[in-house]
Amino acid sequence: MCGIFAYTGPDATAGAIVLEGLKSLEYRGYDSWGVAIRTADGTISVIKHTGKIGSAKLPHIVSHTALGHTRWATHGGVTQANAHPHLSSDGKIVLVHNGIVENYQTLKRELQELGYAFRSETDSEVIAHLIAETRKSVSDPVACVRTAFERLIGMNGVVCYFADDDTFVAVKNGSPLVFARAGKARLLASDPAALAPHSREVLFLEDGDCIAISPDGDTYYGADGMKKQMVFQLLDFDPEDAQLNGFPHFMLKEIHEQPELIRRITEAQEEAVKKAAVMIRESYGTYLVGCGTASYAALAGTYLFSKIAGRHVNFSIASEFAYLTQFIRERSLVVPLSQSGETIDVIDGVRDAKMRKARIMTITNVQGSSLFRMADYALLLGAGPEKAVCSTKAFTAKVALLLLIAHELAGNRERGQETLKQAAAAVADVLDRKDELRALAERMHHRDHLFVLGRGVSYPVALESALKIKEVSYIHAEGFAAGELKHGVIALIEQGTPVLIYNPDDETYHDTLSAAHEVKARGAYVIGVSSRNSDVYDAYFHIDDCADATIIPNVVVAQFLGYYLAVLKGFDPDKPRNLAKSVTVK
Repeated sequence: MCGIFAYTGPDATAGAIVLEGLKSLEYRGYDSWGVAIRTADGTISVIKHTGKIGSAKLPHIVSHTALGHTRWATHGGVTQANAHPHLSSDGKIVLVHNGIVENYQTLKRELQELGYAFRSETDSEVIAHLIAETRKSVSDPVACVRTAFERLIGMNGVVCYFADDDTFVAVKNGSPLVFARAGKARLLASDPAALAPHSREVLFLEDGDCIAISPDGDTYYGADGMKKQMVFQLLDFDPEDAQLNGFPHFMLKEIHEQPELIRRITEAQEEAVKKAAVMIRESYGTYLVGCGTASYAALAGTYLFSKIAGRHVNFSIASEFAYLTQFIRERSLVVPLSQSGETIDVIDGVRDAKMRKARIMTITNVQGSSLFRMADYALLLGAGPEKAVCSTKAFTAKVALLLLIAHELAGNRERGQETLKQAAAAVADVLDRKDELRALAERMHHRDHLFVLGRGVSYPVALESALKIKEVSYIHAEGFAAGELKHGVIALIEQGTPVLIYNPDDETYHDTLSAAHEVKARGAYVIGVSSRNSDVYDAYFHIDDCADATIIPNVVVAQFLGYYLAVLKGFDPDKPRNLAKSVTVK
C-alpha cells in the first residue's frame, strides 16, 4: 500500500520525474498524492492534492531533488492535510511513509507535551516530528533516522530528506523499498517497476537496512549499523510492458495477455516445475497460503494435487495461517502465493514457518521481492507488470504452474502441458467472443446481487469469479459450492437473480446441473458456462473442454464480466474504490 518515489541527480526537473514515478505507482493507493521539491534556495516546496493523480502537472520549479507519495489512507481521512509528504515544524525535514505505526498515539502525546503541533491526523506525521526531536541530540542524519525508527512499533518503510544536509535516508521493516542508480542520478521507490524506466539494476533493502544518499555518495548499512555491500539485481521485464499500448484500461490489457502467458509457462517452466515437484515429494506436509485472489489459486491447487497426483496438500488463508503454524515441522514445506511478493499477511506467516525450520517455496511475480528473498526456492510467474488492482493474469499463471506441478508429481508432465495448451486456445476463443460477455453484462449491470456456483475445482473458481465482479463493479457477488445451496444459500435467490454456474464436463457435471434446476425453480436467471448446453440455462457461454485446465478459461469469463459491468456502471476498473495493489499493511 502507498507509493513512494524519490529522485536526486543532474536533471533539473526532479519534480516532474517524481510525479511520473508516482503515476506508475498509483495502483498502490490513490486517495491522495503529493510531491516535495527542493528549490534553488534550499527550501522545500510541498504540493499536495486529494484524489487520483490523473493528468496532473506540477508548476515548473528548477530542482534536482524531489520526493513524492501516493496514499492509501489508514490513519486519518482523505484530506489534503493528511496527504504526504509531511514536514517537520521548521520545514527542514520532509518525510514519506508506508506502513502503520502501531504506537503512534503514545509517541504523539509525548511529542505534544514537548510542544509539537500536528497538522494532520496521520501516524506518519508523528515520524517527521520524532526525527526532528531526535536530531536535537543526534546530528548525523543516518543515526538520527535509525534512532527514531527503532522507537516505531509495526511494519514501516520511511524515506526522509534533510534539506540542510541535502541527504536522503531510507529505512524499512516489512514495507518494501528499492534503490537504483541511473548514471549520476539516484532513485528510491516502493516498487521496482517504477524504477525500470530509469535503471534495470536495483537494490532491494532488507528489513532493518538503511541507505543514505548525499552529495558525498551512497552508503548502505545493515541492520547491525555496519556498512554493507550493495548487491544489485537485474529486473526481468521491459518497462514497455507497463504501458497501455492502445487498451483503454490495464485490466482489459492484462486479460488479453493471458493466452500468450499460459503458452509461455507451458514451454519455459519445465525445470522450475521439476524442482517444485521434488520439494513437495520430499516434504512432510505441504501448505499453500495466499490472500484474496492468491488464496483462491491456492485452494484450487489443493483440488488439483488431490485429483491429478493423489497428493494431500493443505490450504490456509494467509491472515489465518499464523494461527495454524503449530503443525509446522522441520520437513514441512510452505508455499506462499503472492503476485507482488510483498503481502504482509503472507510474509508474517512465512516468518513464523521459517522460525519453525520449514522450507519455503515461493510462487510470485516479482523478482527480488520480500517473499522471493525469503524463499529456499522461488518460482517466478513471468507475467510481467500487473498494473490493474484487480488481479487477472497472475491468477491464471499461478493456477497453470500448480497444474503443471501436480502433473509432474503424477509422472505425466506431457498431459499437463497438453491441457494447458488447450486452455490457452480456449482463453483465446473467449477473447474472440468477448462481445457476448459484454451483452450479458448489459443485461445484468442494474442488478444488486449476483451468485456464482461451482463444484470440485470449480468451487475456488466460483469464489475468485465473485471477487472479480464485486471488487470492480461493486455488485454484491458471492461464490458458493453448488452443493451448499440447500444449506441456506438458496434463501437469497429472488426472481431474476443472476446465477453464474460453472459446469465443466467432469465428475461434477450432473450434480451441478441439478443445482442449476434448483435455482431456476426459484426464479433465478441462470447463466451456464460449460462445454455442454442445457435447456435449464437462460444464457449459455460455451467453453471448450480442457480437462482439469478448464478452470482457466472459465475464470476469464468472470474477468470480462467484472470489467464490462464496471465500465457500464461508469467505474474505473483499474482503480476500484477503497482498494490498492500490494497490501503491505495489516
